[in-house]
Amino acid sequence: MIFRNMLRVVNTSRYFQSLRKELRTTGNNPWMLIAGRRSCFTSQANNDALNISDDRIQKYLERLRLEYYSLKVQEQRTKQSIQRMLLLSNVVEMFEQRKIIVENLTSLKELKEDKDDDMQQLLKEEREAYGSILVRLDSEIMNGILSMDDEEDYGSLIMEVTAGVGGQEAMLFARELFDMYCGYVDYKGWDVEMLDCEDTDIGGTRHATTIISSPEAYRYLKYEGGVHRVQRIPATEKSGRIHTSTVTVSVIPRPDDFEVDLKEKDLKIETKRASGAGGQHVNTTDSAVRIVHLPTGIAVECQTERSQVKNREIAKQKLVAKLTQLELEARFSSTQALKKSQVGQSLRNEKIRTYNFNQDRITDHRVEGGTVHNLKGFLEGGEELDSMIEKLRRAQRRKQLMDIIQRES
Repeated sequence: MIFRNMLRVVNTSRYFQSLRKELRTTGNNPWMLIAGRRSCFTSQANNDALNISDDRIQKYLERLRLEYYSLKVQEQRTKQSIQRMLLLSNVVEMFEQRKIIVENLTSLKELKEDKDDDMQQLLKEEREAYGSILVRLDSEIMNGILSMDDEEDYGSLIMEVTAGVGGQEAMLFARELFDMYCGYVDYKGWDVEMLDCEDTDIGGTRHATTIISSPEAYRYLKYEGGVHRVQRIPATEKSGRIHTSTVTVSVIPRPDDFEVDLKEKDLKIETKRASGAGGQHVNTTDSAVRIVHLPTGIAVECQTERSQVKNREIAKQKLVAKLTQLELEARFSSTQALKKSQVGQSLRNEKIRTYNFNQDRITDHRVEGGTVHNLKGFLEGGEELDSMIEKLRRAQRRKQLMDIIQRES
């Protein structure tokens, strides 16, 4: 009898089916589940500046619900509309279940009070159960809308990692950051393609450009664009002084329909003898390749391989990377401003994140509670970096959501 109406709702919702499964783990005793959940959800709700009972949030959720069903009835759906539907579906489903719970609570409160004591006790317990489930739903709906991202979807992005202020030490850290992002891409299961990488003799990196492919990659990595500052004692520092240097990271979205058309008639290809170490081969073979893109005047060189054919292919890849960046900046009017806002002038005081090796500390200066430790684990690019990015995503989404509801109020 108790929870009869509730179980009717449970049978119609994947969300409540999972809740029912949790109830079974407590021996079908909902009060054990409620006792374990109530304090957790209440404290989380209090910590959020946004509250689902706010009329503005209710209006926003109703707008999402209408948008979802508008997309659902479309006869022909684009890839973007399907992705948007998937993004909205979970929040909309929970919001509709919340409305049912609220209606059931209202119905219980409207029952006449002339029932016997046993019935009154049962009604009280049912109201408390509904109320506790409502607390849980409210928490998960807020988590859902704070995890959403209204950013346009892109199939891939171009990430550039460039050594900034600090000479060789900056180049060494650029390599560590680049390896960190490679680790993160592997952790998330995304695809990566190297476009250009200029390494130093001591294991550093002057500049590296990659294409990272995944529909969700830009949603996460856009927060990594900016100046990263490192503070540590270099291996070459004899007096033990802490050295501060910087690395810049830029993240440029790349649309699915984007492709650089490299025409042979637009290329001026020159060969010459490679310079530097390499013995007799360097002095006798014209293996180095220089390509000039005539329409833009962009020039690239490659002499890393002994084969002229291989150097030509690598040089073309470098040229494609530069033309890709140029074309994307021309296509998106805000991209140049975006990149400028991300990397600034690479100065030490423009940092978005500081990596302090002496204190084993990472501090992101854009988010409250942005200091964590275990630098070695963070630079592996796995769970710890993902946790930091998630903090940034939620903080930005909360600000974005506040802007939306204030405009609509």
